[in-house]
Amino acid sequence: MKKSVLAAVLLALAIAVPVPAKAGVNVSVNIGIPLPPMIVFGSAPEVLVIPDTIGVYVVPDIEADLFFWDGYWWRPWDGRWYRSHYYNRGWTYYSSVPNFYYDVDPGWRVSYRDRNWYGHQWNYQRIPNRQLQQNWKNWDRTRHWEKRGTWGVQSYRPRPTQQRRELRKQRQTQYQQRPEVRRHLEQRREQQRAPQKRQEQQRQQQLRQNQERQQQQRQQKDRQHQEKQQQHRQQQDRQQGHRPEAQQPQRQQQGQPHAQQPQRQQQEHSQPRGRGQQGEGQHQRSEGRPEGGNGDHRR
Repeated sequence: MKKSVLAAVLLALAIAVPVPAKAGVNVSVNIGIPLPPMIVFGSAPEVLVIPDTIGVYVVPDIEADLFFWDGYWWRPWDGRWYRSHYYNRGWTYYSSVPNFYYDVDPGWRVSYRDRNWYGHQWNYQRIPNRQLQQNWKNWDRTRHWEKRGTWGVQSYRPRPTQQRRELRKQRQTQYQQRPEVRRHLEQRREQQRAPQKRQEQQRQQQLRQNQERQQQQRQQKDRQHQEKQQQHRQQQDRQQGHRPEAQQPQRQQQGQPHAQQPQRQQQEHSQPRGRGQQGEGQHQRSEGRPEGGNGDHRR
């Protein structure tokens, strides 16, 4: 009794949670991919198992398709698929079509409404959510619904394996031809090509940067080479310009004695030569004079 009361209280609290709080949990792991709109339930939904499937359950009394399979709730929306452990929150984007979907007959709603499965009466059983969560693993392992009255369809024989494979291919082709699915597939291709484009852009950018760096290095080397050549020419010009200036005084110093020597010799020769001539004249005059006096005295 206490357990039932506690379960009722917890269920009431879950139902009473406002929609914005639920939406806050709805975070997709794929950035940029929108999440499906919320489906509001007054209580946990009942499900029924779809014939010709292995453990595929569906919520029949809502307009949207909401399936339960392999421990997850699944729902298609706008050409994409989402899954969650909860029927009313926690949806995340699923990048492909779940494997069970092509086993689901597209006309199951009409069959549910008419209680008729391909000409056979369909006595389906509505399964409460709690019973589903407690038993779905064991039902899948033992093929419970397939063995028990063939999913509730009277006098029904399951389709042969080959026919089921052909139906899967047909349904897959029909599904991929839907406009919203084709649009989503094209978006996925663009998203898959986007990393390759980014990598190619990064590679091109890296290549341009390497080329620019190499060009800058070549230009720098050229400038350094030109500067070295210019410095070498300037050094040669300085050496060539300083040699005549440095050697000219030496030549002048070395050349002055040679230039002055003849002049000195001329002076030396000219001066003694003049003195000698004068002495010789005086000597001659003295020899012509009588000894002991001059001419006046002789007179």
